[in-house]
Order: sequence, then structure tokens, then C-alpha cells
Amino acid sequence: MQPVAFYRLITMDTSDLLSQLLSCLKELEIRFCVIGGQAVNAYAEPLVSLDLDLVIAADQLALAESALAGRFSLKHEPHSLNVSLTGSALRVQIQTDPRYFPFVARAEPDRDVLGNRLPVARKEDVLQGKLWAYADASRRPSKRQKDLADILRLVEAHPRLLDHLPAALRQKAAGN
Repeated sequence: MQPVAFYRLITMDTSDLLSQLLSCLKELEIRFCVIGGQAVNAYAEPLVSLDLDLVIAADQLALAESALAGRFSLKHEPHSLNVSLTGSALRVQIQTDPRYFPFVARAEPDRDVLGNRLPVARKEDVLQGKLWAYADASRRPSKRQKDLADILRLVEAHPRLLDHLPAALRQKAAGN
């Protein structure tokens, strides 16, 4: 089974949310990159996820939101804009926390994500985003554990990233 067919099957994406979203961003030449778990999947052994986290260039965020509002259901959260469409279980979150905006300019332009070639935040930025998420005490414990697992997956696949971890996490990653 091809990656796109697999992703559509697990997300029950009969509306083709991902293709429509990517087409909209491409039409308007919106600069963006993939972050979060799907970005980890682009650099490490992939795991199945219904989530797709993106960050859009700060100067294009308002334009993107305006364009998406005409095609998708949007829901504002404190640090994200959630994009959905009837007929898809894919959960798209556009990160609006300004710490993530610089990731777009440094992104690797052509990585495999859900069977598509997309810009993905560089490994160091993906790791930093996961460290921020893991350190956020307001997040549910189960989410933070997934963030920790993603951090460990990334470091296992790219051991040089171990130096970017805080001391306590470096010990966990080393198995101590």
C-alpha cells in the first residue's frame, strides 16, 4: 500500500483534507513547514498519527487564515489554529506560538510526510519544539509522554542531537 493510500485509510479522509490544504497553501505561495510528530516521522522510524502540525511564516499567517476560512472549519486555540473538514479524521494544527516562526526559514525543503514531499523543520528545530512541548506543564501527561517518546526517537535516529538535550533528558536518552 502506498503511503498516501495508507494515510487516507487511517484518517478516513474522504474529503482529501490534506491535498486541499496543501493546494490552498501552494496557490497563495504560503511559506510553511511541518513540525511535531510528523516532522519526527520524517527523520526517524515513522509512527502512525492522525495529527499534522504546521507553522506558517509570521508575515503570511493572516493571509493563510483568511484563505483557509473559506474552505475549512477553523477553531482558534491559545497557541494554534485548528483546521478540519467533514469527512476527515486528520487533525491539522497550525502553530501560532511565535517561537516557532523562525523554523520556516530554516526548514529542509523536500522531505516525505504522509506520502507528500513537504518542507519540514530541520532536526534541531523539531527537537526544540518537542522540548518546549514536553516542558509545558499545562499539557496533559499523556501528551507530554508522547513528546518524550518523540524526543527519544529523534535522538536515537540522530545521536548527535543528544548534545541539544538538557542534562536530565540526556541521562534518560542514554538509559541512565
